[in-house]
Amino acid sequence: MPAKQLQVIVVGGSLGGLFAGIVFKRLGHAVRIFERNPTPLLHDQGAGIVAGGDAQAYFSKYDRTHHSIAVPSKLRHYLDKDGNQIHRENTTQQMTSWDLLYHLLRANFDGVKSDYCEVPPSAPSDGSGVYEYGHMVKDVRDGRDGKVEVDFEDRDGKMSSESVDMLIGSDGASSTLRKILLPDVKREYAGYVAWRGTVPEGEVSKSAREAFVEKFAFYHSDGVQILSYTIPGRNGSLKIGERLVNYVWYCNYPQDSEEYKELMTDSDGHRHHTTLPVGKMRPEIWDQQKAYARKILPPQFAEIVERTKQPFIQAITDVLSPRNSFFDGKVLLIGDAVAGFRPHTAASTSQAAFDALMLDDLMSGKIDNERWQEKTMNYARDMQRRGVEMGQRSQFGHHPLAR
Repeated sequence: MPAKQLQVIVVGGSLGGLFAGIVFKRLGHAVRIFERNPTPLLHDQGAGIVAGGDAQAYFSKYDRTHHSIAVPSKLRHYLDKDGNQIHRENTTQQMTSWDLLYHLLRANFDGVKSDYCEVPPSAPSDGSGVYEYGHMVKDVRDGRDGKVEVDFEDRDGKMSSESVDMLIGSDGASSTLRKILLPDVKREYAGYVAWRGTVPEGEVSKSAREAFVEKFAFYHSDGVQILSYTIPGRNGSLKIGERLVNYVWYCNYPQDSEEYKELMTDSDGHRHHTTLPVGKMRPEIWDQQKAYARKILPPQFAEIVERTKQPFIQAITDVLSPRNSFFDGKVLLIGDAVAGFRPHTAASTSQAAFDALMLDDLMSGKIDNERWQEKTMNYARDMQRRGVEMGQRSQFGHHPLAR
């Protein structure tokens, strides 16, 4: 156990918050994660993730389930409109899924049982981890005796205030905590969206399997990019035939256009700002998009779009905080709460993992707060800039492999 056990609240219970929560718990501290979602488990977002080096390093160090996390992609290649390969790179990458990582992290943090993995035993040196769903932070203040005062509403609607040693904000690109601390920092729409979906690999044609299974495939044309790769299947299965073919299809929509407003209006008539969730897409909108896929995409890509049963949409946005440390280092922002990268970087999960690894170095005394800020903010600024450059070239410029 540490010389002094800290009382820590982590705001945000998705991957980034769990990354941070496990670090503090393993260092012997008492951690509570506040997740605003009103249910005990976050719903499967149906999203594929590129498991970059920092994410792999995090799981290698902290995951006691020892579960394999990824499907290898052994080739990166580009197709033309007819579905023929026009460029290839022999690059190996590791592809995973949001739901597998989430359940592995919950098993490590607070012992949640699932069909994804066995719950690992705790170590005597561990601190405590509690996942509080339906909790929303309302305000934060620099308190007395080196503490932070946190006002929050619990799942019963009761307002409370607690004094803690540290507060970590990992509540996403629309971070409530960042809005409290830096109200002038805004998340801005970038002019295009990502259509997303998955199809079981056993349900696609031989041609599609040859294009996508254990490969990272791309197609570019003016104003359009689509990519695909294989990810773990139901309950994190890595067995051949049980995995999923995941895709991300970028399409441009001006923010003030009627088409964009219609796109982000769900089957109940509710307008969404950043994500149209799984199960809420209007049938006529999806029928239009499938027809568009048949018209403009290579046949292998058009096929997986056509076979998708649960599509969803993410609006592509930009946000970058000018700083990530407040109240003499007692309040820290990490992951998307600092910088919301465009997905072209495939780095959002890696950023959260990197920030958590740097938290370990900070709390272990290997680096000081100034060095922590320097390392994490440099990562955020560099990757955010690269994401904007990649997105602008892809959607509003000309990609060299566009056909």
